[in-house]
Amino acid sequence: MSEQHVQPDASQPRHGSDSAEASSATAYPAAHTDGPKRVRTRHFQQAKHEGHKITGLTSYDQLTARIFDEAGIDFLLVGDSAANNVLGYGTTLPVTVEELIPLTRAVAGAVTRAFVIADMPFGSYENGPEDALHTAVRFMKETGAHAVKLEGGERSHKQIRRIVSAGIPVMAHIGFTPQSEHGLGGHLIQGRGDGVAQLLADARSVQEAGAFAVVLEMIPADTARQITTALDIPTISVGAGPECDGQLLVWTDWAGFTIGRVPKFVKQYAQLADILSDAATRWRADVASGNYPGPEHSYE
Repeated sequence: MSEQHVQPDASQPRHGSDSAEASSATAYPAAHTDGPKRVRTRHFQQAKHEGHKITGLTSYDQLTARIFDEAGIDFLLVGDSAANNVLGYGTTLPVTVEELIPLTRAVAGAVTRAFVIADMPFGSYENGPEDALHTAVRFMKETGAHAVKLEGGERSHKQIRRIVSAGIPVMAHIGFTPQSEHGLGGHLIQGRGDGVAQLLADARSVQEAGAFAVVLEMIPADTARQITTALDIPTISVGAGPECDGQLLVWTDWAGFTIGRVPKFVKQYAQLADILSDAATRWRADVASGNYPGPEHSYE
């Protein structure tokens, strides 16, 4: 996000203690960023208007949150993908609000710039607008998140409108929606053929309901381009091509932690699983051989 025409709001408190921020700055030197000092919903809209790409990653803990924040990532999503990547579930469906709240609190408490979004899990908003608002309020009060995200287009219109009416920003999510995997028939690309019209209707519906941005997941790039052009709010791509207003990835996918097949839309920037495995193997060997701890690691 560019700061050329942005006046950052420096009056708002920053998450975390001064000592925590100082230690973070020492451990992870700040990357050069030309964006605002604190990302807010208005900066998403400004980025779309000015043609600057928005960047987002998932995060589930304070360590990665600090690193990504210092790297200049615009927003962090504490996704229900924590079900797979943290808690070991086979899908996102079992994860609960109670399990996501401490993870979201850790991420929100670690950042000083990034916009933190809490993902509302399956079963926490489907019953209607009041249930949706109750869940959103819990996330905002108990975690320090700046917004919530929920899945669904027209079917979630009333929930989005109710949450927004209470002053809570909402990021919508259409296309392939993992919480509806069984209803969609599996991990299938959405928005082909007759599905284009429905996706456009979903996109317009969430915008009209008051969402400040919308995730487009696993849809053809041309369909995503049509939606991006049609909407006033920013579109965020998860496997929806390069012409959306921003990009979002699950961090374990691009960092080389994913077990099995990596989604086609993921570009891997590191192989951290191999690095950690090698380090653990060398440490075990040093302990077994007596090379660790050495005199330099022992107190007199």
